[in-house]
Amino acid sequence: MTLLSLDAISKRYGEVQALESVSLSVGPGSRTAVVGPSGSGKSTLLRIIAGFEFPDRGRVSCDGTLLAEGPVGVPAHKRGIGIVSQDGALFPHLSVAENIAFGFERGVADRAKRVAGLLDMVELDGTMATRRPHQLSGGQQQRVALARALGRQPRMMLLDEPFSALDTGLRESMRKAVARVLQNAGITAILVTHDQTEALSFADQVAVLRDGRLVQAGSPQALYRQPRDRETALFLGDAVLLPAIVNGGFADCALGRVAIDGDHAGKAEIMLRPEQINIVTDAPQKTSARVIDVQFGGAVSTVALALPDTSLPPVLIRTSGLALPVPGDIVHLAVAGPAHVLA
Repeated sequence: MTLLSLDAISKRYGEVQALESVSLSVGPGSRTAVVGPSGSGKSTLLRIIAGFEFPDRGRVSCDGTLLAEGPVGVPAHKRGIGIVSQDGALFPHLSVAENIAFGFERGVADRAKRVAGLLDMVELDGTMATRRPHQLSGGQQQRVALARALGRQPRMMLLDEPFSALDTGLRESMRKAVARVLQNAGITAILVTHDQTEALSFADQVAVLRDGRLVQAGSPQALYRQPRDRETALFLGDAVLLPAIVNGGFADCALGRVAIDGDHAGKAEIMLRPEQINIVTDAPQKTSARVIDVQFGGAVSTVALALPDTSLPPVLIRTSGLALPVPGDIVHLAVAGPAHVLA
């Protein structure tokens, strides 16, 4: 079942092709993250969904209603879509309660009760209703912005990098809180972000844009483990890329004989995530490598290894911060799980 459908969306600004034939489906009650480098077209796509921009070509439909067909469509204020921006866009001269109630329809009954309910929904104490935005922390301001957007009872919520201005620890807690609020309310969400970790942890579906085109869409696990190409692999996280000869479900590479996913044969490039490569002490028959650098990171540390094939760059792996090797050590390596063969 589909709530939002984007069909061959294209948009050009002068000589710049911002989007080219982007098609994407979003299910009801789901969370989709749109990611990509700067200039990939993700913000343009969000503005087209919101109704702030219209495509040159293509169709936007929501819950069976046509919102846009080419440059003709339903204006933003009639789409029933909420949006939370990076800065929250709160009115500094209004109280928290007045900011939240700003989006209510005229003459709404039980205004104070609705504001109190929305504050509770976004996990803010009711005593904050009388405060002004400058008296709130960044995370609290974002919760008020979310409450205001929820006050319009939208069928879909658009999140335009709403956590990027927050500190790292607060960003993670806010991301979890917003996901919880939207899930409890049964509201479909689309998050635009340049933060890969944020996208993978927030969404049920991740869509990767590059140069205005949709490169790949699917579950976070599928995209992380089976990216379509090397650019997507590196964009979604650290990756170990190795030339290999693949055949019969295995790859022969600098790490020895490694299982692969799928049925491939011939020369190929394979990908492993760093956490798949483990340092072991009881497997001398496995590949050996020389430790060239160790970066202690607490629970998880990074070890740089020189493989026997000196033409390859050092391999970075992640390992426990306990019993770390030191530069110059010779260690044995084992691979967990299959490698992915890149297109």
